[in-house]
Amino acid sequence: MFHFKFKIFKPTSHATRHMATVKRFYRKTNILSSGDQFEVTLDQRKLKTPKGKVFEVNNKPLALAVAMEWDSQVDIIDRSNMHLTALVSTSLDNPHNHTKLDMVNYIVNYLETDTVLFQTNDSGDLYNFQLKKWDPVIQWFCDRYQVDVTKTLSIKAPLVSPQTKETLARHLLSYNFNAVQGYTYAVDTLKSVILALATAERTISVETAVSLARLEEEYQVSFWGNVEWSHELNKQDLQSRLSAAMLFVHLNSSWTTSKPKNDELNNL
Repeated sequence: MFHFKFKIFKPTSHATRHMATVKRFYRKTNILSSGDQFEVTLDQRKLKTPKGKVFEVNNKPLALAVAMEWDSQVDIIDRSNMHLTALVSTSLDNPHNHTKLDMVNYIVNYLETDTVLFQTNDSGDLYNFQLKKWDPVIQWFCDRYQVDVTKTLSIKAPLVSPQTKETLARHLLSYNFNAVQGYTYAVDTLKSVILALATAERTISVETAVSLARLEEEYQVSFWGNVEWSHELNKQDLQSRLSAAMLFVHLNSSWTTSKPKNDELNNL
């Protein structure tokens, strides 16, 4: 049996978000293979993590994606937009010495604060909006993992049984350390375990997941209008972060799938 204790957990995938920008100092990027590892180079220099470790990954597509992040920088290197670089660096450095079980426990316990499980107790338009948009994803989650969760209409936490937590923990523990790191980043981005899992399973798209995570804000926008410099930038930032997290999960997973997206959920 798993024992789920809510311990203080410091997500580290945002570690490079607040690093100062610097001028681009290299002309081109490249990758080098060393056995089953791939390194990223800036001109002739090997990329290093914040702790000074050689920046290396165990698959070529991920190395190419990171190299592309660095190659896409123009005059200024803005690390706040280099989410794959941040994810790999965090996994390599592991600054808070998190184990895979630490991260799994964090995600499992986060389910009790999942955005889509907190719905308004007002039977007006917002509640109907949540009912229409969120409930199908909640039902998918229960059916997919054969678990049971009960949403809440108050500030009281939703009902999540120990059996549900154990089932979810077993599923997440089947992934390797890096993939679980990607899930953690996705959950922090969406404030939702359910939406993160639905996106990873390709049941909903990144765009749909972000839209559902921002449901109440988008409901307000429908009445008061959109502030492009605020709402749109926030949405694009979340989509960028979630895309990186999902790519990191899939490129660090031993399985692949070509299962088509669920059009019904993506049309929410």
